[in-house]
Amino acid sequence: MPKVTANPPSSPPASSPTEDPTQQKPEPSRGTIAEWTVTILLLLFGTTTLVQAFVIPTASMEDTLLVGDHLLVDKLAYAPAGSVSKYLLPYENIKHGDIIVFRYPVDITSTFVKRVIGLPGDHIKIVNQQVYRNGVLLSEPYIYHKLGYIDAYKDNFPSDPGPNIQPACEPFLRDMLENHVVNGEVVVPPDHYFAMGDNRDNSLDSRFWGFVPRENIIGKPLVIYWSYEATTEELTGNSVGSLLRHFGDLAVHFFSRTRWDRTFRLVRGFPDADLPKAIAPPSSTAAPAIAPAH
Repeated sequence: MPKVTANPPSSPPASSPTEDPTQQKPEPSRGTIAEWTVTILLLLFGTTTLVQAFVIPTASMEDTLLVGDHLLVDKLAYAPAGSVSKYLLPYENIKHGDIIVFRYPVDITSTFVKRVIGLPGDHIKIVNQQVYRNGVLLSEPYIYHKLGYIDAYKDNFPSDPGPNIQPACEPFLRDMLENHVVNGEVVVPPDHYFAMGDNRDNSLDSRFWGFVPRENIIGKPLVIYWSYEATTEELTGNSVGSLLRHFGDLAVHFFSRTRWDRTFRLVRGFPDADLPKAIAPPSSTAAPAIAPAH
């Protein structure tokens, strides 16, 4: 089973930055019954071309997705619509707040899961852990900060990353910072997306390797069909010994470590319409003390 990660183990048409969001027609949201209908149909008739199982081995999407969550990913949702199939199948555009599964741009053999923060054309800036998109401060109820200090780079972005760059990520990061920053804001290029983990202090995301190309996006998580309390090491080990230990652990602790309350839990994005409204210019934000990056 593929592992969908946010950190390697140690992972529509764009709206203009000046576009008035009040002029956009809100999309009708699918209700719970409709979501379950699609889920059941995919389970009954889907193959790996429609739905695929993944497991979360890292903590970058906590507490939305936990280490050990086993997901079914809808590969149909963002598939290119054909001239006829677009009227028959539930295709949709990628939206702000969607949770996406994608091939890691730095290493496409790895699969990541993140939340979409920026669409093509969006201007993104982070000031003291607060995200501004097109000049609007986002009040994001799904995020977590667990370290208790402000990091000089990732919590004030874009800025100078200093020496703490993973060598494999450097060309992607340099391209973003040198070619896609305007007036202190990252501008998302066409057919690309800016994605971040909900666990903002422990997420290897677009702040460190740049944008997600549209063609890298596999789909979106649909449902947690099983959640088992395990460590990253247990889920990422590929040796025969680690696999045997994991299966032995399952045999002994299956019932006690299964998170039964997460079984068959639908995974939903968080559309803009559900975000608490908070508008303020970045300059008005009081700056707390900045601790050095660790």
